[in-house]
Amino acid sequence: MINVKDLTKKERRQIPRQEMTERHPKQRAKYFDEVTLGYSLKEAQFEAARCIQCKDPTCIKGCPVSINIPGFLEMIVEDNLNDAIDKVWEATALPAVCGRVCPQEIQCEEVCIVGLKKGTEPVGIGNLEMFIADWARANNVKNSAEIPPSTGKKVAVVGSGPAGIAVAGDLAKKGHEVTIFEAFHKAGGVLLYGIPEFRLAKNVVAYEIEQLESLGVKIEYNSVVGRTIDVDELLEEMDYDAVFIGVGAGLPNFLGIPGEDLNGVFSANEYLTRANLMRAFEFPKYDTPIIPGKNVAVLGAGNVAMDSARTALRLGAKSVKIVYRRTRVESPSRHIELHHAEQEGVEFEFLTSPLEFIGSANGKLTGINCEKMKLGEPDEDGRRRPVPIKDSQFFIDCDLAIISIGTTANPLLTNVTDGLELNEWGNIKADPKTGKTTKNAVWAGGDITLGQATVILAMGTGRDAAKSIDEYLRRI
Repeated sequence: MINVKDLTKKERRQIPRQEMTERHPKQRAKYFDEVTLGYSLKEAQFEAARCIQCKDPTCIKGCPVSINIPGFLEMIVEDNLNDAIDKVWEATALPAVCGRVCPQEIQCEEVCIVGLKKGTEPVGIGNLEMFIADWARANNVKNSAEIPPSTGKKVAVVGSGPAGIAVAGDLAKKGHEVTIFEAFHKAGGVLLYGIPEFRLAKNVVAYEIEQLESLGVKIEYNSVVGRTIDVDELLEEMDYDAVFIGVGAGLPNFLGIPGEDLNGVFSANEYLTRANLMRAFEFPKYDTPIIPGKNVAVLGAGNVAMDSARTALRLGAKSVKIVYRRTRVESPSRHIELHHAEQEGVEFEFLTSPLEFIGSANGKLTGINCEKMKLGEPDEDGRRRPVPIKDSQFFIDCDLAIISIGTTANPLLTNVTDGLELNEWGNIKADPKTGKTTKNAVWAGGDITLGQATVILAMGTGRDAAKSIDEYLRRI
């Protein structure tokens, strides 16, 4: 048997990319088990050995949280797995999550020197991050970060999504007392309510939260900041020295066409929250109602749309269609998510725009009137604008429609917080390098500042804010 550690640099460069095993599409489309089964140790070592240990590792620059990628990859090759996970934990509190859901193909892997060479693919950095995090969980390895003596400073973090988790973990490692205020009964934010089990198992999220708590971070559940308590009370009455707002952007956008109030029309937010956080797919064990739908139409083509479509299949739909007004090329979803959806039997109606939801006499959805589109001249964002084709209207039969065209900021907190300046979309204005808001002692990050973004970009804003908050706390 070949020992990867004995291979020369030239031999390492000849190793093909190791693809992870996946469940068969016909099998997995019926269940919520994770699609990807991960690497074996040998596969991980061979994939990690493809890294050429660049003198100027551009992959680190491509990572929003600056993981020392060559460092932890070489530790995997050398079978120093404890050191490898510690190296990853230095930069991220969510390696098992990011390894699964982050778009490495347009971040660290896009600038991987190995992948930039003709005829070779980038190192599977995301797959290896998932491997080392899963190994740590399987072996009950704990974050070994040394916590310094308490500084006596208190920080309140509003929201336990990716940004909140990142800022809480980094500040705890600096010796500050950190409490997360979470509106729901479980921590994780969009990781719990937005991403289905087949893409991100909830026990994975739970383990990452346990690691966060092992650093001394406290979590107050069922605490709706903006309703049960406000930011000023945190600062003035509860004596927190700083507040970080990471409440996400959870207010769904709608199409504004007739029939959106019909029974059977859902926002993706509500549909996925019922299925994921409230576990409607385990009815009657969990008494959460949801319309399964026989013929389902999902409006939009981002990652959330793919999650909605694939969830509908697993809930028993006979037919699921993605309806999108542009082409496959313009689809904002990750290629792998679109590919998995297609494998599982999701159909695609590209260059199609909905005009009106149609219902029965008793108010139940029966279908959607649509029209075909063509791509015209580029709009202000540089994307070719969809233009209706004359006399191209047609009907899509469906009893469940899921609207997945993005989200905006929920004004629940910002409406009751004086001193926070907002942009035209209702997002909190924050310094892009530090996360500092216009309100004294308050920082913000994640989707509430970025708009709807990726997990890793949200975490990057959390890390930047943590550095700024730490500097502030050491001055006061």
